[in-house]
Amino acid sequence: MKKKFLHKKNAEVLTPSWLCNIQNNLIDNRWFGRTNIFNKESEKTWITLTEKIEFPENKTWKDYISLNRLEICCGEAPYLVSRYDSVTGKPIAIPDRIGLLDRKLRIINENVSSKAEWEKYSTKAFKSTYGYEKKGTNLLLARLNLFFTYIDYYMERFSKM
Repeated sequence: MKKKFLHKKNAEVLTPSWLCNIQNNLIDNRWFGRTNIFNKESEKTWITLTEKIEFPENKTWKDYISLNRLEICCGEAPYLVSRYDSVTGKPIAIPDRIGLLDRKLRIINENVSSKAEWEKYSTKAFKSTYGYEKKGTNLLLARLNLFFTYIDYYMERFSKM
């Protein structure tokens, strides 16, 4: 009983991926000024939209990837990167990922053509995306998830390590 209390006291709770998606969509809906940018929400899941992301007047894809985003008490960072479903543990395919950094990397993939550009803008995306965590083991897991996300997208884009 005490252990459960300490976990809740320290904000250590599991947030399902579908809920992370809903909340991340709220952030993007506000910035874009419309809904259904990356996906359409369905009951406890989502349907990925594959059309190239269009930006509002006076905003560009470069503005989007430079947006500062912070996940407080990030745990394994499910709001930032969604390599796997936090409830089932099953991997999520790159096109279907819903994290804030995943979204930035998708936009980079849609808008750059060279490896040098990809590296430049993906670095900018990482530099503007933050996670705060006070528990060391969770922080390690968050860092690993971000690191492996970079590798996932790099390998997907360039077919090599």
